[in-house]
Order: sequence, then structure tokens, then C-alpha cells
Amino acid sequence: MPSQKTSPISDEEDQLFRLLRHLDMAPDASQRTISSAIGVSLGRLNAQLRSASEAGFIKVSQRAGPDKRQRFAYALTTRGAAEKIRLTDQFLAAKFLEYQMLHAELTGIRPGLTPLSDRTTFMQNNLAPISELYVSSDSAQKLKVEAADLVSWDLTPRQICDLELLMNGGFAPLKGFLTEADYDGVVENMRTADGTLWPMPITLDVSEEFASKLEEGQDIALRDQEGVILATMTVTDNWTPNKSKEAEKVFGADDEAHPAVHYLHNTAGNVYLGGPVTGIQTPMHYDFRARRDTPNELRAFFRKMGWRKVVAFQTRNPLHRAHQELTFRAAREAQANLLIHPVVGMTKPGDVDHFTRVRCYEAVLDKYPASTTTMSLLPLAMRMAGPREAVWHGLIRKNYGVTHFIVGRDHAGPGSNSAGEDFYGPYDAQELFKEHEEEMGIEMVPFKHMVYVEERAQYEPNDEIEDKDNVTILNISGTELRRRLAEGLEIPEWFSFPEVVAELRKTKPPRAKQGFTVFLTGFSGSGKSTIANAVMVKLMEMGGRPVTLLDGDIVRKNLSSELGFSKEHRDLNIQRIGYVASEITKNGGIAICAPIAPYAATRRIVREGIEQYGAFVEVHVATSIEECERRDRKGLYKLAREGKIKEFTGISDPYDVPKNPELSIDTEGTDVDNCAHQVILKLESLGLINGN
Repeated sequence: MPSQKTSPISDEEDQLFRLLRHLDMAPDASQRTISSAIGVSLGRLNAQLRSASEAGFIKVSQRAGPDKRQRFAYALTTRGAAEKIRLTDQFLAAKFLEYQMLHAELTGIRPGLTPLSDRTTFMQNNLAPISELYVSSDSAQKLKVEAADLVSWDLTPRQICDLELLMNGGFAPLKGFLTEADYDGVVENMRTADGTLWPMPITLDVSEEFASKLEEGQDIALRDQEGVILATMTVTDNWTPNKSKEAEKVFGADDEAHPAVHYLHNTAGNVYLGGPVTGIQTPMHYDFRARRDTPNELRAFFRKMGWRKVVAFQTRNPLHRAHQELTFRAAREAQANLLIHPVVGMTKPGDVDHFTRVRCYEAVLDKYPASTTTMSLLPLAMRMAGPREAVWHGLIRKNYGVTHFIVGRDHAGPGSNSAGEDFYGPYDAQELFKEHEEEMGIEMVPFKHMVYVEERAQYEPNDEIEDKDNVTILNISGTELRRRLAEGLEIPEWFSFPEVVAELRKTKPPRAKQGFTVFLTGFSGSGKSTIANAVMVKLMEMGGRPVTLLDGDIVRKNLSSELGFSKEHRDLNIQRIGYVASEITKNGGIAICAPIAPYAATRRIVREGIEQYGAFVEVHVATSIEECERRDRKGLYKLAREGKIKEFTGISDPYDVPKNPELSIDTEGTDVDNCAHQVILKLESLGLINGN
């Protein structure tokens, strides 16, 4: 195991560190007090203050008052706060190295990070505090005022997750968003430019327009979606990445069936920014606040409880009885305490929402011994990157003070690729984790596939059952569980806890009682609106749920009247329709949408947004362009052929034909009532409405 890297601290850096630290803690102190506190003469202090001001680390202003000794006020700038964080890390690294050398001298154990089996001394590496990127509350208040004049970037939900883990130390040793050199190294070989193991690109993706306004070394304010400032960032790098290469190297394939690859190409900005971050305040969470711990808060809890070994179980799904048995066995195998550490940031589209999952976790937490188990929530935006993600999760858990980590079969796998095959092998993640385990300093506990043996009324690892031919082995897959929930069928107690099933049924009632969206897409004049109106009437005739029609022309008039027909505006219009439909679906209603929606990527974004709450039924109205042009009641095709309408779908703008719609209808030679009846039959077959 390599010893901890550190660089010697020069006298100049030491003095600057002491000065910035004192000004951060006591910004209103007099010069005499400051000089005494940091151990220099007044003359030397004035020289240091001048130097720090010229370097842009502090801001000096005059202060009114009778005491001439306090006529100046000092405040750390954004750059000064970042420099203080850098010097603090350097100072701590040097002190920890001193401690390790002293420990080696007293105990005879070699310096450096000792093997996990030997870590029995007080203040182990997993229990010692780690560095954060936050400034003091006084400096934060001053930086908020200073940041009012900075260019601002409103963070996306994924960027907020990344920023929170940067600031609280969850992404240590990163001190900000990756520079171009670090990004290249991480993409190519899972290492930053200085050789540090880090498998996942953590980048601030922005629009080309925003990036073009920035200069090297410029400070920007990072804000949440309500405009609240969370941090500042010094932009040191500004570049356009090769996203196809990133997809191939990080996710294994440039295949948009992978949710992260789809996000990379269709949601993420085209330009990346890199540079150090100065934390001002944590993102505000109003949910489950008592369950949200920073790495240092969890480490303090472990110290208080005397937990020397901790095994973490990551989950993005509700806990069932097999998971309970698995975690019990993992804790016994590692002789460790248990941390249930579910992800509550972004997970795979279609996963159970984190509100429901946390209620499920809390419902069964009393099934675990309180003295040996705790639960905390991790605000991570998953990438579903399989092997790389497993290593990433291990490094994050190490920062949270964990010594052992459960890695499952196909850990963080996204499912099937475009060819219908799994993106990653079932044990690729475990193999890559094992390869880097010693360097990471955290041990892997392999996930065992647990099945229920009916004759013995207990869960056992499937590969350890020697009498398989003589016993009845029971198991319910995730797909089967979702089917039973959707159809209101029984879920046996041997599989899950009644409390968990009750919570899931609240969120996932039978499909015939859920909201859903019917999304008709096709060329202009294909018959979408006519079919949509007929379907709406038939559903209203049945009753039971409110029905809303979101026709393309009606939405254009009432919701998107300011938009044109560029690709950007078309995407925005469809996303608006999708948002309204998702709200209708979430609240148990039926949304019928009938826009052209020419782009497959945008339709997928809408699908993912709606499927969080209910079913999405895509209906391709597959009328040919020739038939649509023959009908042309509005004369639009004629104008498009004459060049009087630009960017017209099917003539001068492309239409991505749906590859796997739930239903395809050709309206040529088929009356409207028959087309609408086909939609109703499809909804019945999917269990979304009850057949008569």
C-alpha cells in the first residue's frame, strides 16, 4: 500500500494559511489581535495583508469608528476561500503524516495506510475527520454579497447532487469539477492527472452560449433552481468534450439505450467547465432531514458508537426479506456493524421514487438490532455505469467512514442494450472492485443471490444449496413484483414485509386505478387529433378518472404561443406537454397528447418523466407522408413545398419513426371509430382500463 501523498509546507504557505484561517474565523479583529494570533510583528502582518490583497485572496475596506487600531475590515474573496481550503488540506495531510510516523515509531507498524485487518488503533483512517470545501458562516455571508456581481449558472438536479458531495467531502479528494487534464485521465484510465484513482467524470456541463462568455480564471456563482447560491467556482478549464469517447470508455458503449449515455447526448450541455469550488451552503432538503448525514457526521457517529468496522449496503430499491438476510450475513461475515445507505439522488428512470423507498426502509428498520445498525441517505446521482460505478461507490463509502462494501451481481447495471443483451457481465463489477480494493482501502463483500427454501422456511445463498433437487426454491423477480402490484395480486409474506407491501400499494395502486398518458405521434394531417378526440370521448363515457386532451395546436396556442419551429423550440414545446401530462398522470388522471413530436430523443425524455408516476402508451399514427399531403386540409404541405414554411416535418425537417411504440395505427382506409377502438383495446390489454 503506498504511503499517503503530501507536499512539504513552506514558511510562506504556512503564514498565509494561518492568516486566511484567522481572517475567516475572526474577520472583525484588529491588526494587533491578528498579529498576536498568528505570531508575527505588525510590520510583517502589514506586508502579508498587502501580498494577500494583491493576490486577490482578501478584500480590504475602511471601517468607521473611534478606534484607529480597527480602521480596516478584512474579508476573504472567493479566491481566498478556495486557497484556504487548499492550504487546509495540505496542512492536514502533513499533520496526518506526522501522526502516522509517530504511530509507526511507537508501535513498530510501518507508516502509511495500514491493512484493514490491522486498523484497531484509536482514530483509524475511517474515523478521522475529512476535509470539506465549505467556508465559515461569516465568510459565507460575505461571499454571498460578493457573488451578487458574479455570472451565475443555475444547476441541474444532477449537478446539485454532484456539488453537494464535492462540498461535504463525499467526492474527496476532488476539490471541484474536473479540469480537462483530469477529465481526460479519468475517461481514459480511471485516474486524475496526478495518478489518483477516480473512475467517474465529475464535470460541470453548460451550454455553448454560457461558456462563450467566460474567461480563464473567472469566478462564477453556482445556484440551485430557485436561484439560491450554493457555491462559487473559479473556471480554470473550458472545453468541448468528445462525448462518444466518454460513452465508450466510461459506460462501455455509445448506445443510447443506456440512460447515462442518453443523458450525455440529449440533456447534458455541450461544453464542460472545470475548476475549484468554494462551498457557501448545502442544498436545502426538506425531506427526511434527520436521515441525511455528511461524511464527517457519519464518521463522528461511528466514533461515538465505537464502531471500528462498518459494512455499507447500497440500494435503490425497497428492502425485502432477502435483502435483510443478505445484510445480516454480510455483517456477520465482515464482523462489522451495518450501514443501510440508500441512494436518494437520481437513480434509473422507472425506479420507485425515494419518498416511497425511505418510508419502506423506515418501516422495517426495527427488524434490525438498533445497537448494530443505522441508516443514512446518500444524495448521489447514479450513472448506472456498472464496474466503474462499483469502484466509485466504494470510494464514496470510504469517505463516509465505511470499511466494507457490499457489491452485488451486475452492480449498478442499467439492463439491456439496443441488441437486447446486458451492458455488463454479471460479475464485472466485483472483478474491477477486487482489482483496486487494496488501493481504495475498503473491502468488498460479494453480494450473494438469496432464495427462499420452502421446506426450511428460510433464505439461503442459491449457490450454497447442496440439495436443490430435493427442496422447493422460491423467488420473485422485480418484474414479477411489479406485475403483482399492478394487478393487485397477493405478495407472499415469505418474500416481503407487510409494512413494505402496504407502502408500495399506496404509491402503486392497481393499474386500472393509476393515471396514465396516451401519446399519439405522427405527421401533420395523419389523424392524430381526430383519433385523440374520439379516444377522449370513449374514456369520458366510461368515467372513473378525469381525462385531459393536450392537442398540438391547442398547446401551441395556450402554452407555447411564443415558440417558433426550430428544433430547440419544438423540443421545448414537447417537454412542456410532457410536464403537464406527468402532473395529470401523477394525480391519477388520463392525459391524451397529440403533437407531431418528431424527435425520438425528446419523446424518450417525456416517457421517462411520465413513467415515474404511471404508464406511458406511445401510439404511432403511421399514415404515410403521401397520404398526409393528399389530405392537407390546411394547405401546409403546399406552402412547405414552395419554401414558404421552413423546417416542416416530413418535407424539410426529419421525423424519427418510433421503433417500439405500444401501438401503431395506419389510418388509410380505416375509419376514426375503428382507430380509436384499437387504442381502447390496447389500454384494456395493458390493464389500464377495465374491459366492459
